[in-house]
Amino acid sequence: MKIAVLDWYTVNISGDVSTAELEQLGDVKIIPLTSPKEAAANIGDAEIVLCNKVLITKEVMDSCPDLRYIGLFATGFNNVDIEYAAKKGITVCNAGQYSTNAVAQQTFAYILDRFNRIRDYDTAVKNGEWERFPSFSYFPIPTAELAGRNLSIVGYGSIGHKVAEIGSAFGMNVIVSTRTQPQNCPYEVTAIAEAAKKADVLTFHCPLNEQTKGIVNAELLSLMKPTAVLINTARGGIVNEPDLADALNSGKIAAAYLDVLGKEPMSPDTPLKNAKNCVITPHTAWAPLETRERLVKIVCSCIKAWQNGQPINKVN
Repeated sequence: MKIAVLDWYTVNISGDVSTAELEQLGDVKIIPLTSPKEAAANIGDAEIVLCNKVLITKEVMDSCPDLRYIGLFATGFNNVDIEYAAKKGITVCNAGQYSTNAVAQQTFAYILDRFNRIRDYDTAVKNGEWERFPSFSYFPIPTAELAGRNLSIVGYGSIGHKVAEIGSAFGMNVIVSTRTQPQNCPYEVTAIAEAAKKADVLTFHCPLNEQTKGIVNAELLSLMKPTAVLINTARGGIVNEPDLADALNSGKIAAAYLDVLGKEPMSPDTPLKNAKNCVITPHTAWAPLETRERLVKIVCSCIKAWQNGQPINKVN
């Protein structure tokens, strides 16, 4: 069985993840990166295509008559026309829950960065400010405890659950906003507008779809406290970037931490690049070595299950 991997570089940028398990499943063609115009040619006569962000469109599928399975090195699947794949009998499977711990961990790295101001104090110390201060303790930059703060979580899948669990352990008041009413949820559940109003931290862990596209806009941001922090580790498309830049620059909210943007790699003219109190990381929350190794194992497990006639993580 022929397997085409279209953007292995996105999973294995440092060469630290083995392809051995993939190679046990078929004749594997590894392609570092694939542009949209190269997708069909790079798939060729493969029956299985694996990708992270390459667009698998109707035109690509029509150009690859041997294609029977699309596997994603990701939880999101908005880069695949899943409805057309279903019409053609092509199975599409994602890699759910591989990054839960890593993304939740990075979410709290952001929160702790803001509330403990470690980077700011490290800079102050290295600039000699502590050396010149007469007292033993130097704390001109305000810090704050997380206990008692409102943590509003939009999206209550596996990552949202984990973020809520960690927030609760810190003594935060967890508020959940989600499309469907969760069963046996121990936290307050409310609409997104109310969650935004109450939030000291508003963090997004929802999929990108028609309902969530641009949901972080001027209207929602106007509801937030001027001391509130916004975090997005979900998908860049849920944020209206000019609106968020305006909110930051005008002090409508205190800070934003973003791991995803609407265009990736980041466009040099994004309004968020130089926005006030905006920290941007280059889509790294999912990228610890253990997480990427787990991802490859899940993708391989999905292929094996499909080959055995019992597909798992099927999204179409």
